[in-house]
Amino acid sequence: MFTTRPTLQGTFGMASSTHWLASSAAMAVLEDDGNAFDAAVAAAFVLHVVEPHLNGPAGEVPIILAPAGAGPRVLCGQGPAPAGADIAHYTSLGLELVPGTGPLAAAVPGAFDAWMLLLRDHGTKSLADVLKYAVGYAEHGHPVVERVGGTVETVRELFETEWTTSAEVYLPGGRSPAPGSLLRNPALAATWQRLLAEARAAVPDGAGTGRREAEIEAARRVWREGFIAEALAGFAARPVMDTSGERHAGTLTGDDLAGYAAHYEEPVTHEWNGWTVAKAGPWSQGPALLQQLALLDDDFGTPGSGTEYGGADYVHTLVEGTKLAMADREAWYGDAEDADVPLRTLLSPQYNAQRRDLVDAGRASYVLRPGSPDGRTPRLPKAASGEGDTTVPAAPGAGEPTVARDGATRGDTCHLDVVDRWGNMISATPSGGWLQSNPVIPGLGFPLGTRLQMTWLEPGLPNSLSPGRRPRTTLTPSLALRDGVPVLAFGTPGGDQQDQWSLHFLLAVALREKFRGGYDLQGAIDAPNWHTEGFPSSFYPRAMNPGAITVESRIGERVVAELRRRGHRVTVGDAWSEGRLCAVARDPETGVLSAAANPRMMQGYAVGR
Repeated sequence: MFTTRPTLQGTFGMASSTHWLASSAAMAVLEDDGNAFDAAVAAAFVLHVVEPHLNGPAGEVPIILAPAGAGPRVLCGQGPAPAGADIAHYTSLGLELVPGTGPLAAAVPGAFDAWMLLLRDHGTKSLADVLKYAVGYAEHGHPVVERVGGTVETVRELFETEWTTSAEVYLPGGRSPAPGSLLRNPALAATWQRLLAEARAAVPDGAGTGRREAEIEAARRVWREGFIAEALAGFAARPVMDTSGERHAGTLTGDDLAGYAAHYEEPVTHEWNGWTVAKAGPWSQGPALLQQLALLDDDFGTPGSGTEYGGADYVHTLVEGTKLAMADREAWYGDAEDADVPLRTLLSPQYNAQRRDLVDAGRASYVLRPGSPDGRTPRLPKAASGEGDTTVPAAPGAGEPTVARDGATRGDTCHLDVVDRWGNMISATPSGGWLQSNPVIPGLGFPLGTRLQMTWLEPGLPNSLSPGRRPRTTLTPSLALRDGVPVLAFGTPGGDQQDQWSLHFLLAVALREKFRGGYDLQGAIDAPNWHTEGFPSSFYPRAMNPGAITVESRIGERVVAELRRRGHRVTVGDAWSEGRLCAVARDPETGVLSAAANPRMMQGYAVGR
């Protein structure tokens, strides 16, 4: 099988991320005797600097980690809606949707505290040790990849006329950053340097062996209650032009920031053909991948099954299963602490056998069909139920930061995976706080996020906007086990595409391992990919495109023709346009580590030895 790069193999450590500088920073930490969790934190903060169009410190992150010898756990870095963010407030402003940009769309930032909790509980390095890479790139500059400047160019007019603090950082000399030019963010470097100084000063000299943990706790307080919290809350109170075409202030306050803490949860799991896949709960998109697996027969994709890998039957079956799983996502997923999510039934064999019978092998479905777990009646948002406009197509290039034909700015996401020689493994999908989400906050060097745009301004839905409730997101790292042992960490940016592309990757790995022996991570990443948009988008303006599939041209003319014959509305994209996957693996019998990364469009790289 042709691959763009080899699958890396070694025994010391492996890191894969959506930017080579983040992967290299992670590897530098491993080389300095840090573990996978130290390395992940270092990489995450570098991603804030080098992929500012994809994530930022005031965004969010779900993390799945598996310490050596232990099972997987989820670390939730998704903040909830602020106390003042209720439906009545937004509708009183004349809004039918939460805006896609601006402080009114800001949830409580969760990413920073999650990374601090990970470093405190599972890392070995000091905060200064892991932050120095990000500080260096922010202070001295990093060579800009093309997509940073391209994203800035789409919002140039907004920066110049409204978001002038963003122009100061991202329009140096009045121009969008050119590819390869050095981009500096001295305000961000100064923010981290001040945070480190205040954290050190808060810990007495006699702290001894507990000094590392004490400094991390002090840094968490600075973020929640110190100068960073003051700047975040102060900015949120200012009216800002957003996608509604009006200026709105946000609802985030100092009390919201002070009251938030990241936390651990048990993962949701599902077994398929000897693999156990672990995901975050229904506040994420994660269980949708598990539902897609549950809809498949045990012989799916195998020779002689009629759904051989890569053929039209294979693609059709997966696309139709995706529509069913995503319909259930829309009807049932939400913050499980505040919404009654029938997750056990949604993943049960009996329920999915009934759902599987809905798939017409010869015809594409154009209808959103949520199920009725335990006999309950599903309730969809108006925009997804036929009562609202469901004909607006998704933005061109969905899954990448872009500006839609309606003028709305969108952002995407990053991803990172790390495994070390001791067997520690981690997968994380940082997102939010994009440079196009909100103006840069003066004195901090980064903007607020916009995750509340994923909630609905209709009461009674599992993902309705509600104070203290986490918005249901598309962020969804993955970790897979064999015989109870973690062996594979993977994930991708891509919004609603994440658990489509991740499923296709996992199946390619599993089928390769079953019939040819050994994991071929790079081959699975490089394989032709696709996605469907036949369900409501999670992002403003929440468009739905019934029957639509976008495929890479490498999928082949015969497959495209057969999909069209079955009624799919097929868009043939560029040969290398679908999927942004990263992955690391560990063979528990030999200790051999593997890694691979996406060659498409962005700048993903794996490193290791």
